[in-house]
Amino acid sequence: QVQLVESGGGLVQAGGSLRLSCAASGLTFRKYAMGWLRQAPGREREFVAAINWSGDSTYYADSVKGRFTISRDNTKNTVYLQMNSLKPEDTAVYYCAANTVVAVTTTFWEYWGQGTQVTVSS
Repeated sequence: QVQLVESGGGLVQAGGSLRLSCAASGLTFRKYAMGWLRQAPGREREFVAAINWSGDSTYYADSVKGRFTISRDNTKNTVYLQMNSLKPEDTAVYYCAANTVVAVTTTFWEYWGQGTQVTVSS
């Protein structure tokens, strides 16, 4: 079965950086667009970033543009989210997702990981 396993979350001070990873198995990774979404306590899940199957097109929410970078390594079946200049409002559970086409919303993603917690202290 398809598995998406996130790692790299943790506690960081404002202004710091974290790199999230998502290892995929059970699917032909190079045929899937990948995305990162997040959900903060008491808030709806929101789109963060997405990347197409080849890695040559990326998409970002306005709130993270210029601070976060999504990338992928199709030889390792892994997608990454480099997060710099973190703010307390970035605190959330971050989810990795996969779909055959890129989606810049929280819907239309076919597969989801379990999530990894990111906490940014002020």
